[in-house]
Amino acid sequence: MAARLEDLHRSFARHLRAEGCSPRTVVVYGQAIRFFSEWLTAQGRPATLDELTRAAAREWLAQLADRNELSTVRTRYKGMARFCNWLVGEEELTASPLAGIAAPDAPAKPVAVLSDADLAALMKACAGKDFPDRRDEAMIRVLLDCGVRVSELCGLTVDGLDLDAGMAMVRGKGDKVRPIYMGARTIRALDRYLRLRRTHRWSHLDALFLSQRGAMTPDGVRDRLRTRATQAGLDDLHPHRFRHTFAHDFLMNGGQERDLKRLAGWSSDVMLERYGASAADARARAAAQRMKRGDRV
Repeated sequence: MAARLEDLHRSFARHLRAEGCSPRTVVVYGQAIRFFSEWLTAQGRPATLDELTRAAAREWLAQLADRNELSTVRTRYKGMARFCNWLVGEEELTASPLAGIAAPDAPAKPVAVLSDADLAALMKACAGKDFPDRRDEAMIRVLLDCGVRVSELCGLTVDGLDLDAGMAMVRGKGDKVRPIYMGARTIRALDRYLRLRRTHRWSHLDALFLSQRGAMTPDGVRDRLRTRATQAGLDDLHPHRFRHTFAHDFLMNGGQERDLKRLAGWSSDVMLERYGASAADARARAAAQRMKRGDRV
């Protein structure tokens, strides 16, 4: 009897966790397997290993491309490719069904940075004095002022924070530790939050940011941002928009790319180019307008 994809999915998830993959990565890769299994079922076919064929994979990806953004299709492709390679390594398959099928080419889309008006609206939405308001304002200011990833925000600890020095230590990708620096208003927001945090039921935890269930999680942060965005009348607000805004503002205000790379925790210039694209476009536009070449004749 052919193995069920659901059972192999569980084994694959255990493998990913053993390899040190983040919980988010385990979920995202698992979604590709689940969606493919659901697609098979909708076709009236059993969600088993013998149905994971090259032809089926091609048809599934083609239908995904008809209904989704290319970036979504690329994410599903990546998860399924990783799963297929694992199946080969575990000798469940002799070859990957995705071998030779190129990943969909998703063109990079510029990420809109947050305007001062957007940020003012967010601050107004967090203007209360209760615990969620103080916490959410502090989280939003750290995201903006320091350009951290959402996982790094959730990894911040009370002991790793030094308000007098205006800095904190974060643990980023590859388990690399780096300092981040913040301005006076972010320091004030954190100070206000910490004073309320002392009376929280989970105040004994190391995690800096707390929810009613314990340490704040990345999904918890995303949920709070959606709530605050709705209150502020904003759409499509996710943690990475703050990271893009941080990079944009840093470069637009004369910051050096090498310094930005260090502050953001990037090991590759590819990420620097991606996140700095909006600032580069703005600088190029300003330079072209200053030249006024058409006004010379």
